[in-house]
Amino acid sequence: MALSEIYNNQTELLKKSIEALKKDFMTLRSGKVSTAVVENVRINYYDTPTPLTQVGSVLATDATTITISPWEKGLLGDIEKAIQEANIGVNPNNDGEVIKLFFPPMTVEQRQESAKGAKAMGEKAKIAIRNIRKDANNKIKTLEKDKEISEDESKKAHDTVQKNTDDTSAQIDALVKDKETELLKV
Repeated sequence: MALSEIYNNQTELLKKSIEALKKDFMTLRSGKVSTAVVENVRINYYDTPTPLTQVGSVLATDATTITISPWEKGLLGDIEKAIQEANIGVNPNNDGEVIKLFFPPMTVEQRQESAKGAKAMGEKAKIAIRNIRKDANNKIKTLEKDKEISEDESKKAHDTVQKNTDDTSAQIDALVKDKETELLKV
């Protein structure tokens, strides 16, 4: 394995960590409700746990309402039950045609709780990038031990890996700060 492969692998994994963090952020509730709130809700569709988005259309009709229109009306009860079991903070309203989820405006405490969640997600992402750095550094040490690279090349490689990690860490900090600002804004 060459150093360029190690760098490319690290860069790819660091990008994936950033994408995972952005995806995690979508599950946080902010002032405007997002359909990502129900992204992890699964219903039992022909004995297969199926995402809600694959059995009907899920739309945020306004800042506080999500409307779920199943493609098969017989699924309304199953969807309603799955939402209740998912414990997303609202009770589903079934009118026989669609299910509506009415989210009350967020309180200051709820906003602060969501901001804490964003910070925790940022920490989780930082742990992931530290593990990526550790793997890359271990591969570099192996190359040096196997005499495939010199001590100087090894030192430069460790510095490059550290710089990539620091840059990604700074990106994570910026993303978390932006998300906190968005969540705490009334």
